[in-house]
Formats: sequence, structure tokens, C-alpha cells
Amino acid sequence: MKRGAVLGIVLPLLAVAWGCRGPASAPPTERHERSPWFVDITADVGLNFVHDVGPLGKYFMPEIVGSGAALFDFDRDGRLDIYLLQNGGPGSRSTNRLFRQGSDGRFTDVTAGSGLDIADRCMGVAVGDVNNDGWPDLFITGYGKVWLFLNNGNGTFTDITKEAGLDNPHWGTSAAFLDYDRDGWLDLVVANYVSYSATNHCTDSAGNPEYCGPNAFPGTVSRLFHNLGPLPGGKPGAVRFEDVTVKAGLAAVAGPGLGVLCADFDGDRWPDILIANDGKPNHLWINQHDGTFKEEAALRGIACNAMGQAEANMGIAIGDVNGDGLFDVFVTHLTEETNTLWMQGPRGMFRDRTVASGLTRPQWRGTGFGTLLADFDHDGALDLAIANGRVRHAKRSGIDSQAIATLGPLLSRYADRNQLFVNEGNGQFRDISAENDPLCGTARIARGLACGDLDGDGSLDLLVTTTAGPALLYRNVAPKRGHWLLVRAVDPSLGGRDAYGAEITVQAGNRLWRRWLNPGYSYLCSNDPRVHFGLGSAQRIDSLLVVWPDGTEETFAVRAVDQVVVVHKGEGKPVTDSANSTMQPPPIPNP
Repeated sequence: MKRGAVLGIVLPLLAVAWGCRGPASAPPTERHERSPWFVDITADVGLNFVHDVGPLGKYFMPEIVGSGAALFDFDRDGRLDIYLLQNGGPGSRSTNRLFRQGSDGRFTDVTAGSGLDIADRCMGVAVGDVNNDGWPDLFITGYGKVWLFLNNGNGTFTDITKEAGLDNPHWGTSAAFLDYDRDGWLDLVVANYVSYSATNHCTDSAGNPEYCGPNAFPGTVSRLFHNLGPLPGGKPGAVRFEDVTVKAGLAAVAGPGLGVLCADFDGDRWPDILIANDGKPNHLWINQHDGTFKEEAALRGIACNAMGQAEANMGIAIGDVNGDGLFDVFVTHLTEETNTLWMQGPRGMFRDRTVASGLTRPQWRGTGFGTLLADFDHDGALDLAIANGRVRHAKRSGIDSQAIATLGPLLSRYADRNQLFVNEGNGQFRDISAENDPLCGTARIARGLACGDLDGDGSLDLLVTTTAGPALLYRNVAPKRGHWLLVRAVDPSLGGRDAYGAEITVQAGNRLWRRWLNPGYSYLCSNDPRVHFGLGSAQRIDSLLVVWPDGTEETFAVRAVDQVVVVHKGEGKPVTDSANSTMQPPPIPNP
């Protein structure tokens, strides 16, 4: 039976069979960690950045949506560097900043002369090697504008936006690179928000001025750009993109997009696109292998929550939270709502398991934006971090006094505390926010949340961006950490760039861990492109399998734990019988 016919039968049947109700949640444990998992090292490492939103008081909507950041190794010295965005507007003295990490772990502002010191309403950033020369390039979204900067390999970047044919006169938010047609060139998807007009003035229930919500404006279409490769006669290294939004099918449905995630959602080894829509059903664009996509979020159970309600979907995290080899999806929402965990199973189908996972019992609620599923304590199970900050003001009686001192009387009403949850090992989460005062104790308007191993110890550190506040760097000091592995997967035939879209599986004894390579997740951010594994007590790796973006498979003879490994396509042992591989999840059900 053809794939389309199978899905036409199985998806509606499974959706009906599952219904909307999940099992009762498990009782919480009594175990508590008293030592914080993260410490604030922002000042210690010289990261000096304060986000600018421009003049306050007019409740200009883009200023409350925030700006993101990128963790990437722009000079290829093996250490992650940082790029931070500003939102002060054109002509502002506050420009985006590039910080280079030195061998001593300190960060130096190297923006001057880099070409990246733009001042505008910048929102999100995506990192990808668009011309396959081995150097990571930068794409930036903004309010009514986008930028593509080519990495020259000498600490400078060249703006090739116009030459590349990239134009997005909308309010761009999150963006991500993917190779949707598997031709070896990274394509680009941009989530667009609403068609905002500053002449609209919104109020709260008491009639006081307030930032508008997304429902006050029509949504806009997310854009897909196809990378056509080198630009004949253009600047050295320049490439050309074609806007394929209409012919690819993405123009069929508009939505107020905030978050984006590119991954293989149906198990056919072609990348799909999930757009988190603010206050509207999410969109899941399934790749049809012919340059087109079909929207199947509702059919696959990930459009709305278990009650069939669309919520204020913002940031997206991806990971296998229960160890079944299938990735799950977590999306952040408003304080008045509940963040949602959709668990995958069977393959290609998703179900709201928020209640069953214990995530409806937080120590406090917040409006979530950036979010991560990552194994912070290396026990083999993915934990959860959320960056919080309100978009509608709280009652003054609940305002943090420290927030008033740092943000002022207007913005302090939007401050929230971040959250951190530990995975008990079976997909059950427990809130440890109260024990993590450095990360979660101070109320701020947090937006972006990015992760990466900044100090080379194998653990994932955190970078948080805040609206009208500092960018904050947190070192991972989680106690009793287990073993780990960091894997960088590159394709020498594509200039040695990171193999976005690869799936990597590690086996140690009878345990399997599966991860997905693409740094474009969370909210407005780009993360460490290396794939991270927490391995618990495992002292030896038995097998490492890579499913490359073109669908081919190789195993690599990696045995030692607690190391950074670089695997190259073509240098492993080819897998010829993937259907019988013990390292593969079960296939899509065929009725």
C-alpha cells in the first residue's frame, strides 16, 4: 500500500482510538537535590551585554517578544562563541554583539570590524554553513527584515542578503536550516508572527495600556527558501536562495509562528517542519519527497492539547524523554495555561502526556519561551529547563522587589522565574526549581535559552537572554554526574559542515540513546551543533550508529566514554540491513 494511503487510514483511526484523556499522574517522590545544578558565571567570564528594547511607554509589541542568541564556533578553534541580538531599532546605539571565547574561558567582545554590529529590531538567529565551505554562517530575523551573513573565515562576516535573494518583509521570529530536498545544500525556514500595526492600542481588563496579544492581528505565512547553491558571478562563496513557500505548500495556511523545529516526524528519513503558533493550532509540515509538504499536525496529534485547545505555543524542545527511541516534543505556553509534552508513539503519532509526566505540578507557574530537553546530570535521562517571562503584566502585589530595581516599574510587572525539572528516568519529571536559585531564583523577562558545552567538561551549560536585561551564562555544576559523550557528525563531501538532519544512536550494554542533530530549537536561538549524550554509569560504548541526512547508515568504532568524538561520513562501516537493526525504533504501523 502506498504511503499516502496508509496514512489516510491509520492516522484518523489512531487519533480516534487514543481519545483525549491520559492516565492519572504518578505520585511525586520525596527525594530532593539541595545543591544547585547551575551557577551564574556571567561576570566571571567577561560576558557584558544588556538587551535594549528602545524607548518604553508606547507598548510597542515587538519589544516584549524578545531577542535570541547563538552558541557557535565562528573561528573553528574548538570553543563555542556567542552572538547576541538587540531590539533597540534602526539607528540605535545598541548593536548586536559577537563574543569570542579564549583559551582561558573568558569572552572578549570582537564585534568591531566583524560586520555583525547591526542595530535594528532583531529577533532570532540561525546558524548554518550555507555554502559548504566549512565555516558557519549567520541568518538573523527581525521585525520586517532579515539578514544573511557569510563567514569569511578570518573573523569577519559579509552581508549577502540581497545577493542571496532573501527577503522577508514580515515579522520574522525563529528560523532554522534544513536540507529538505536532500541535495546537500542547507535550505531555510522562517517562522513569521503576526501582521502587526503599531496604530492598534490594546488595554488590560481594567482599561490600562497593555501589550497586544496575537489575536488582535492576522497571522502570516511562514517562509521556506530553497538553497540553489553558488551564485554565478556573485561574491566569493555567495549562494542563491529561491522562495518556494507557495509551490512547497506552506502558503496554504497562515499562523502566528514563534517557534520552529525541523526533524523527521514520520520516520521516512526526510526532514519535516513544526511551527509553534501563538494561540492557534500548531502546523506540522510533512515532507512529501518531491519538494512539497502537507500540513498534518491535527492528524498526528500535535496541533492542540489533549482537550483539543490551541494554546500560546512559543518555544520548542525535542528529545526522547522515556527512552523508547522516539523523540518527544515539549512546547511552552502562558502562565494561565500548562506547558505541553507530546510523547511520540507509535512512530509518527503524538499524544499529550503532560499530566502523566508530572509536569502539571510545578512549584510555580510562568510564561515559557526558550526551553530545552537535555541530560544535565548525565544519568541517561533528559531533563527540562524553561526560560520564563510574562507578556501581560502581573498584579503589582506579586512583583519581585529585585525585578523592580533592575527593570523599573513598567517592565518589572512582566518578570517571571525560570524553571528546572529533573527526569526520574522513566519520563516522569520533578520540579527542582526551588533548589536552583542561581538559575531560577530571580524574576526576569527571560526569552531565549540556548545550551552547549562551553568549558569542555562534557556537560551542557546554559545561556539565557532577557528582555531589557543582561544575557546570563550558567555553568553546569550538577552533582554526581555520570559519564557522557559529545558527537560532532560532519560530511567531508560538503566542505566538512555539520550534518544537519542526522540521527545518532549510542548503545552501551542493553541501553540505547538516540539524539537528533539540528541546533535550531528552543526559541529564537541556535545551540551547540554537537550531539550530547548522558550515559549514566556506562563505562564503555558498544556501538555508535549514524543515520546521515541522505538516509544512509554507518556504524563507528567508538568505545571510550567522556570524550568529544568527530565522525566523518564515509569513514564508518556501512549498515546494509537497517530493517533488522536492533538500534532502530519500530516502523510506522501498517493496518
